[in-house]
Amino acid sequence: MAIKFNEAKGEAQKNKIDSYQYVEGDNSVRMVGDMLPRYVYWLKGENGKNLPFECLSFDRDAEAFTNIEKDWVREYHPELKCGWAYAIQCIHDGKVKVLNLKKKLLEQIMVAAEDLGDPTDPTTGWEVFFKRVKTGPMAYNVEYQLQALKCKPRALDDSEMELIAELKSMDEVLTRPTPDAQKELLDRLREGASNTPDESISDEFDIK
Repeated sequence: MAIKFNEAKGEAQKNKIDSYQYVEGDNSVRMVGDMLPRYVYWLKGENGKNLPFECLSFDRDAEAFTNIEKDWVREYHPELKCGWAYAIQCIHDGKVKVLNLKKKLLEQIMVAAEDLGDPTDPTTGWEVFFKRVKTGPMAYNVEYQLQALKCKPRALDDSEMELIAELKSMDEVLTRPTPDAQKELLDRLREGASNTPDESISDEFDIK
């Protein structure tokens, strides 16, 4: 849609959405909207921070590695392997946030959903209660335990319904780059450009 000259902002506007931060011990979120299947590679940026690059060999819709699109990360970094990185939105502390799912936690939620129904349904859905437990000294020594007995069906209240009234699809929240855009970002990263790759959600993912 065209806009008037004095309405233009002159650049793309980012719709920043916070990511849910997992904490030790008890956690609870209300999942809403659709779920985004994807795999990502992690590359070191100029500042040492890990940057996510979507694996374009993976088809979001088919949930399969179709290898239809050119995946430049494989060409630039053939030693890298992509990792599971499904995501969904959730309500937490009165805000909509992106929940970067944990595979084993999602598997437990899916089993519970066989009895409790769709947790994302605004009327019959349920709060997801779980524990994050450290099992050893390393960062990856973590387990996620669903507390199924606490997960009771509850309709969203009026304030929560307002939060999701204009909820975006996860495809819009974390847009899929084109192969050309991915290559451009890789080239900039290789050259050490200060304007390193960025996503709508650029916070550190808790990938344990």
